[in-house]
This record gives sequence, structure tokens and C-alpha cells, in this order.
Amino acid sequence: MCTFDVMFSKTIKNITSISLAFLVLFSTMSFSINEHYCGGSLVDTSWFVKADTCGMEMDSTENKNELVSSDSCCNDVITIIEGQDEVQQTVFNFSSEQQIFLTAFVYSYADLFIVKESTKISFENYISPLLVNDIHLLDETFLI
Repeated sequence: MCTFDVMFSKTIKNITSISLAFLVLFSTMSFSINEHYCGGSLVDTSWFVKADTCGMEMDSTENKNELVSSDSCCNDVITIIEGQDEVQQTVFNFSSEQQIFLTAFVYSYADLFIVKESTKISFENYISPLLVNDIHLLDETFLI
């Protein structure tokens, strides 16, 4: 294989590994979105921490997935987004015959797309003999 192909395949493998690690990280992460409304307009939005208020007092009531504080003019909305708790690994159970077939199939199919350059030249060090007389002209034999 060419060094460019090896380097390209390693780069693709590294990018794929890093993106899958981030996918697992972000799918299992929980966070909350805090919003403070004053007089029906949004004053502040915050992720992970409590949102800044407008400075007025308010009473709070708690709902199932949202905490809503209500007063005549102020309103706090806290939305909790929970991540996945369990990550399961999927295991494929193949018989030995299926594993052999799959290995042979992938190897032969991938081999179709590899560009192989022949680098060995068998007559590289061969020096042709000097041409003293042109035999075709001497014998007057020509292919028509």
C-alpha cells in the first residue's frame, strides 16, 4: 500500500473513534435549561446554572419535568433533559462458518479497490546488444 493510503485510513479511523466517543459522551450527559421571564418577555437563559433574575420576588411551584415559578409578573422555567443511564454493547454471535465467510468476503471485496502498482521490472539491468547491421534491410524481409 502507498504511504498516503495508510495515513488516510489511520486518519479516518481516528476521526471516527473520536466522533463515536463524543456521541456516547453527549448521549449520556444530563443538563438543565433555566429561563427567567419577566412580564411575558424572556430576560435570561442559562444552561447548567440558575438564570439571572430581574430582581423581583416570586413564589415557586414544582411540576413533573419542569419547575415553574409564578407571580404576577415573573416566571422561571427549568427544563431538565436527562441523558441515557445505561449504555449497552451489542454483541454479534456468529458461527465459525459465518465468521470465515464474512472474513473472506470482506477481504476479497476490499481487495478489488486497492490499486496495486507493479514496481519490479525484470529486465531493468539488462543492456541490449549493439546493433551492427539491420538484418531486415540485409535480407530484404519486410512485413506488410
